[in-house]
Amino acid sequence: MPYFPLAIGGIPGTLVPMYVEVVPNRDSPPAVLLRGGWREGSKIRKRTVANLSDWPPEKIEYLRRVLRGETLVPPGEAFRTERSLPHGHVEVILAMARKLRLDTLISSRPCRERDLVMAMVVERLIHPCSKLATTRLWHETTLAQELHVEDADVNELYDAMDWLWARKERIEKKLAERHLREGGRVLYDVSSSYYEGHTCPLARFGNDRDGKHMPCIVYGLLTDAVGRPIAVETYPGGTGDPTTVPDQVDKLRRRFNLLRIVLVGDRGMLTETQIEQLRAYPGLGWISALRSEAIRELLENQYVNMSLFDVQNIAEISTPEHPGERLVVCFNPLLQEERRRKRQDLLKATEKALDKIVKEVARRTRNPLDKAEIGLKVGRVINRHKMRKHFSLTIEDGVFRWERVETSISREEALDGIYVIRTSEAAETLSTDDCVRSYKDLGRVERAFRTLKGLELRVRPICHRTKDRVPTHIFICMLAYYIEWHLRDALKSVLFDDEELEENRKTRDPVAPAAASASAKTKKVKRVTADGLPVQSFETLIIVLGTRCRNRCRIASEPSGPTFEQHTDPTPLQARVLELVGAYVPCS
Repeated sequence: MPYFPLAIGGIPGTLVPMYVEVVPNRDSPPAVLLRGGWREGSKIRKRTVANLSDWPPEKIEYLRRVLRGETLVPPGEAFRTERSLPHGHVEVILAMARKLRLDTLISSRPCRERDLVMAMVVERLIHPCSKLATTRLWHETTLAQELHVEDADVNELYDAMDWLWARKERIEKKLAERHLREGGRVLYDVSSSYYEGHTCPLARFGNDRDGKHMPCIVYGLLTDAVGRPIAVETYPGGTGDPTTVPDQVDKLRRRFNLLRIVLVGDRGMLTETQIEQLRAYPGLGWISALRSEAIRELLENQYVNMSLFDVQNIAEISTPEHPGERLVVCFNPLLQEERRRKRQDLLKATEKALDKIVKEVARRTRNPLDKAEIGLKVGRVINRHKMRKHFSLTIEDGVFRWERVETSISREEALDGIYVIRTSEAAETLSTDDCVRSYKDLGRVERAFRTLKGLELRVRPICHRTKDRVPTHIFICMLAYYIEWHLRDALKSVLFDDEELEENRKTRDPVAPAAASASAKTKKVKRVTADGLPVQSFETLIIVLGTRCRNRCRIASEPSGPTFEQHTDPTPLQARVLELVGAYVPCS
């Protein structure tokens, strides 16, 4: 205990011990006094040195500790933080993955390959990149530590991908058992992504939906009725959408053992040929839509009359040309207006470009353009806006004229705003409104494709070289989307997602354009939740979660001593996310 000099008994400089004493006051706050104490014979004497009543409690406590002889060190000098690793996003994603039992879905027994696959799936959500970059970047978060893959190299990741490919069908079957039921609906659609390289036999030129003039790879995604991914198949570039349907039927019936199921696909997928093949399976139902040519035939044969829509926007009909089918005709005036506006814009853009060619041909008097040269120029313009059928073209050597074909435009305008859903399902099992809603649910698969191709998962560019690893890469992306789907479902209160969307889908007008709920509009305007937390997109939320770190610390006075770990306290938003994920119960 420190001693301080006091003048005692007329003798200056006498050393006496000092202490802090709290003296109660009857009707006032207690007095906090700094006192010196000493013994005179059998009596204890005290002297007040200072009144500390105005000091803050923490300052008084520091003084007490000094008077007890403790050595106080500033917090910044007590221990050192040797390294901080982003941890919050890893913590949340792994918590959801384990809640979904994704690890046991991949393999019922723990093994090195399972840990590596889990790490690749989670890294896809944190920072999608090549497998080599993955082995670098997961050391910059706590992911490698959490899954004990710190020593993994890229060759081990490739071996784990080969291991996963051998288990793909079993994993998809487990997902189907978890989420698909007899008599339920499945959604199916196809997309493609460009390929960088020349060695993969799946990469071929074809209908590339990315808009790049590069070889592409086609893949078809099968989901349950709410958009959860169940299975994905990969096809060579240029594979037509309808030709992938038999594989899905075989998968549903043989691999998933589902005899009664309803397949929902768009009109480009479930063509007349494919529907005829589906009829061979009595328990397999389908929902699709008619092409514009078939709708035009309905109008011309008077099966559809616009007077049907004077008081309603939906009507059910049947025709001899579609025996055993229900046809649900829908009319959306807003869609009609939008299509006509877009067509006029495209016509004007085409006319403007054609007028330039007319002027160019007229100027070339000394060296006139021949028929082939004019045709090439016109072809580029016509193909750009897909308006060839609405123009009559005259192309000769040194001559070019055009004019609109108003009858063709009017004939197409008659279909504006009209679409027809077709189904094999009876009215007893699927109402007219639910038939339309089921077809529109294909938008859930489109959302999956946007996520796979977007910044969250970045399925492209595809850089793998073998015919097995390219599909495995796409399968890993699908598993990552499986986690993301459930994260979005659990965290929609802190995301810009509409929290009432699922309930509204069941009751809203199936034909009218979808409208956001009042709560979703308020969230987008105020940009804060009901709790006052900032609303996030999924991408920014992952970044915000990553600011919660795991720190490796060491006692400053013991440079060679042991280290310990400490997590930064979660912010209110991070704490809310952890609470939501912890309380979330995945639905089957």
